[in-house]
Amino acid sequence: MLYDAPMRHLASFLLLATVGCSSTQASSTSASTATGASTTTDSASSSSSGGGAPTIGGDRPVKLIVPESYDGTSAVPLVILLHGYGASGFFQEAYFKLTAQAEERGFLYAIPEGTSDAAKNKFWNAGDACCNFGKIDIDDSAYLAKVIDEISAAYKVDPKRVFFIGHSNGGFMSHRMACEHADKVAAIVSVAGAMLEDLTKCKPSEPVSMLQIHGDADETVLYDGGDFSGAKYPSARTTVLDWASLNMCSTTVDGSSPPLDLENKLSGAETVVERYPKCTSPTAVELWTIKGGSHIPNFGPEFAKRSIDFLLTHPKP
Repeated sequence: MLYDAPMRHLASFLLLATVGCSSTQASSTSASTATGASTTTDSASSSSSGGGAPTIGGDRPVKLIVPESYDGTSAVPLVILLHGYGASGFFQEAYFKLTAQAEERGFLYAIPEGTSDAAKNKFWNAGDACCNFGKIDIDDSAYLAKVIDEISAAYKVDPKRVFFIGHSNGGFMSHRMACEHADKVAAIVSVAGAMLEDLTKCKPSEPVSMLQIHGDADETVLYDGGDFSGAKYPSARTTVLDWASLNMCSTTVDGSSPPLDLENKLSGAETVVERYPKCTSPTAVELWTIKGGSHIPNFGPEFAKRSIDFLLTHPKP
């Protein structure tokens, strides 16, 4: 099938991209927990061991990172990370490196896991194109909505600041969550994901801010659109134009923002920033194109900061 060649090795690519930092990340997390810098809660293991932590995610436990500054008196943002196809929450965090941002900026940070398919690859059922290739009967949209509710019941979450950020399949799934749960989701960041091909299937009940980050040399989820086993997905620009239309923004691009330096292996400021202004509500729709960027860019520290900047500055009105 058409997706086999690019998708079969995606987990290996992600492993190679993150293996150099995974051990550092693991030791850093352990050290932070030991010194009280933050608390990492595995809801299943903590609950079963009598630690008193709430069970989140049922039989698909969610790792929740609670910053040191959280005291339960003030409502805080919630950021949910969605891994790519064949990856895991651990490797996705090792790649994106958002834990330090959670501690520094005081948001709850949830890392759920997808379902394993017949090939033992974890996936999110994000729509026709990606990535339920085995046609497993699983409703990830309902599952993730329940995760939001469970975390909000256990912690003081600001309902106007619930965000998703995902890579590849996780990016596709972030778009689906914005389409189907706009009442819960304030903004999303999709890295190398895409919108639904059939826009009539996306009916958000209210505006959702959206940032699409995509390399124009992506060899897996093509920048100009493509298909997996005949199921089409739109281009990065069409994805953004679709959200500009849904949010009733201008379709005239504002390209006046300076470029960003997100990718370590590409020289200079390689990421072009385009905004679609004049939305009828205080939302944002943006496309950041990594010129020469692959499916798994070698992100520098600016990526985590800039992507979280986008989310935290775009709460619901």
